[in-house]
Amino acid sequence: MFRPRIIPVLLLKLNGIVKSVQFKNHRYIGDPINAVKIFNDLRADELVFLDIIAGKENRVISTDLVKSIGEEANMPFSVGGGIRSLLEIGSLLRAGAEKVILNSVAIQHPIFVKEAAESFGSSTIVVCIDVKKNLFGKQIVSSENGTKNSGLVPKDFAQEMEYYGAGEIIVQSVDRDGTMLGYDLDLISNVSKSVSIPVVALGGAGSLDHLKQAFENSYATGVAAGSLFVYHGSRKGILINYPDRLTINKLFNQT
Repeated sequence: MFRPRIIPVLLLKLNGIVKSVQFKNHRYIGDPINAVKIFNDLRADELVFLDIIAGKENRVISTDLVKSIGEEANMPFSVGGGIRSLLEIGSLLRAGAEKVILNSVAIQHPIFVKEAAESFGSSTIVVCIDVKKNLFGKQIVSSENGTKNSGLVPKDFAQEMEYYGAGEIIVQSVDRDGTMLGYDLDLISNVSKSVSIPVVALGGAGSLDHLKQAFENSYATGVAAGSLFVYHGSRKGILINYPDRLTINKLFNQT
């Protein structure tokens, strides 16, 4: 029986892992290489690393860091942050990343997604769609760490990204980020049903039940989270964690 990929998402700031709430109030979590070692032992399906200040600083996520991650990781991993050229994508893939994640550049220059997919294959190109409600409560695609309203409708933008060759889409609710209150299932479902490529849910997971709900009710083929895999308990003590195989099998009714 099929089960979704369960994916820890690690945010990078100054080469350290941080965690945010609605893309703000970043809290230092720890060293990314140490986290990779722990996730190796816990047998995580895959990992995502996003450098959240690379774009603002007009640079790309560090290839040296990606190489270090690649030398340590036993699982596939994807990286994103400030990517704007085919040369950068090639460097990151050679450094060990399985996939690269595009965000602002996909909004500003959609044709770049086509060029990237044609050059490296759709399976290596992921588009992360950050979605934030405007003053009228309408879901709008945002960019630049949730600070810029693109005016794009999530479903329509997802379809455009599929058309241009993206092999996967991550749908992230800015409003749910770090709240641990559960995914925006309507948002994820709306996007998932509009495309034929894999969709990963992100933003708001606070329990394993939330992962199950996203899989069963939103058509997502992957469930991703940040806080869930770096915090423990109501006081949010820092503890890298990941469910064991028995727990995962029970969660998704596998034998």
